[in-house]
Amino acid sequence: MELCSCITDRDKEFACLYGMLLFCSRFGAEEIIFRTENKLAADMFDRLCDKILGRKNSVHVTESPKKNGSVLYTLKIPREEDREEIIYRFRISSRTLIHRIQRDIISNNNIFAFLAGAFLSCGSMTEPIKEYHLEFAVPFEELCGDLKEMLEGLGISSKYIERKGLYILYFKGSEDIEDMLTLMGATHSSIELMNVKILKDIRNKANRIANCDNANIERTLAASEKQIADIEYIMRTEGLESLTPELRNMAQVRLENPDVSLKELGEMLDKPVGRSGANHRLKKLSEIAADIRSERGEQRL
Repeated sequence: MELCSCITDRDKEFACLYGMLLFCSRFGAEEIIFRTENKLAADMFDRLCDKILGRKNSVHVTESPKKNGSVLYTLKIPREEDREEIIYRFRISSRTLIHRIQRDIISNNNIFAFLAGAFLSCGSMTEPIKEYHLEFAVPFEELCGDLKEMLEGLGISSKYIERKGLYILYFKGSEDIEDMLTLMGATHSSIELMNVKILKDIRNKANRIANCDNANIERTLAASEKQIADIEYIMRTEGLESLTPELRNMAQVRLENPDVSLKELGEMLDKPVGRSGANHRLKKLSEIAADIRSERGEQRL
């Protein structure tokens, strides 16, 4: 995962682990539990906890296969003294543990590492080819509010709802998601999202053009059917010989070319005319057919 590769120095590691802990399933003196389906995120949590505690094997890891083929990694810190040490390192009182973002712990340069940790802990993103959606499933409402306020201070807007006991901070606009990914250090993923957006825009434009073309074809054919019906009616009653040479030529060309546009039709005449000229002559033929029907007391079928 790109986010894991961005945490490259001690200060960023500290800020990232703070984000992972604060937003994980359980964070307190009684238990610390971090769950993820991402192996790299699990390895990072394990490594960073060992590093801050100064010893190996401080984290107990279990793997649970899921029906969809993925694996859920559950990481716990079993020793009470280790949990107390971690809470102390982040300057939190274990007796009055409040799940709020303490901005003084995170320097401005390391906000992105903190956000990356929070995302690794409780974030998810839908495949952009399907829809634009990124969210944080936050366990506490006040913590969710702190995260929202922090992001708004960075110029990123978001919304949140409550779902199944969690507070979901989500982003729908592709630009906000691009900014969010860039802020967390996932610049490559942000660029990929931009490319997907461009591709979707091109496809949507192509579909709109195709739909417009199909609609135009359908309208042309529907109009042509009425025009041909009028011309055939004139043939059965008065005959095409009753028409002026220009109208007779138009009638013959339309009968021979039922599926062409008015512009093409005008170009096929003995004396070519433009689209409006072709349209005028076809309307005249329809008016003649209507007059004949009126004289005979007949209705258009």
